[in-house]
Amino acid sequence: MSKTKVSIKDIAQKAGVSTALVSYVLNGKEKESRVGQEIALKVKQIATELNYQPSHLAKSLRSGKTHTIGLIIADISNPFFANIARVVEDEAKRNGYTVIIGSSDENADKSRDLLDVLINRQVDGFIIVSAEDSKEQIQLLLDKHIPFVLLDRYFPEIPTDFVSTDHYRASYDAGTHLIRNQYQRIGMIAYDSQLFHMQERIRGYQDALRDSKVTGQEHWLKRIKINAIDAGVKAAIDTMLAADEPVDALLFATYSLAVSGLKHINSLGIKVPDDLGIVSFGQAEVFELYYCPITYLKQPIVLLGQTAVELLVKKLTHKSTEPAQILMKAELIERASSKTKKSVVT
Repeated sequence: MSKTKVSIKDIAQKAGVSTALVSYVLNGKEKESRVGQEIALKVKQIATELNYQPSHLAKSLRSGKTHTIGLIIADISNPFFANIARVVEDEAKRNGYTVIIGSSDENADKSRDLLDVLINRQVDGFIIVSAEDSKEQIQLLLDKHIPFVLLDRYFPEIPTDFVSTDHYRASYDAGTHLIRNQYQRIGMIAYDSQLFHMQERIRGYQDALRDSKVTGQEHWLKRIKINAIDAGVKAAIDTMLAADEPVDALLFATYSLAVSGLKHINSLGIKVPDDLGIVSFGQAEVFELYYCPITYLKQPIVLLGQTAVELLVKKLTHKSTEPAQILMKAELIERASSKTKKSVVT
């Protein structure tokens, strides 16, 4: 069997027509080129019989489009981002696009390098989970009129398309859930970050306490450097538990912080939820496998990923001008780690 690549010329010779006519048919332009239905069908059948594979490079040169999307995520090792990358890839494929994935590892320099590489690869557009200190990169894409959609993290002062969880409402719901279950001294461990989504998670927690008439203490909120998670979380928990009024519950702002925190809590012999109630952002199998299943905020991963692709494809095909800005609700999945606290009889 010959391995020679079948060309449009081969199809034209077998069909007894011109190469231009074959090109019109295979590019779906037979109607505007007034090609008869019968001959168009014949060309398509011959193309199938010969196993014709179109040249994407040639098509890209003609159209100026590569039908590729650059996906830059913050941390591929995080289950949330790994899962959302798969959703984006599947949805993009369904729309005729290939995805090139890069992980910035929460580093602005690496994010910039990835953008440069993918722009040079001539991707049609981007879906981006922004890293810390990457605001200027986003503004530059906007200034250069490069199509993109921000996913999960966005900059409210920049008029861009984005799809994200409502981080404020999710954190607020987590705080009120713990208060409703009779926890009174609720701490939060978050990243020391200026990214808007993290600030919103902190604000939601603080407002939940305030609206429930709980006076928060300074040592209840700890911000951890992202490059020193284990040491930071350990020190934060130790400080919270050593206070005159130790916390009786913890809200972890991310999955990674929760995993680190649970390891340290175990090493201290602290029982969840008898000694300490726990709620975390992010869903992962480890939360189900822990001896006390962890209550978590489930973000709508599938809908987030699908909507991001939908918005970008719309920008690429319809040249939409008004930015679409979509917030989605997280669902609080209640497990044993935050069950109603037992009253202490004195």
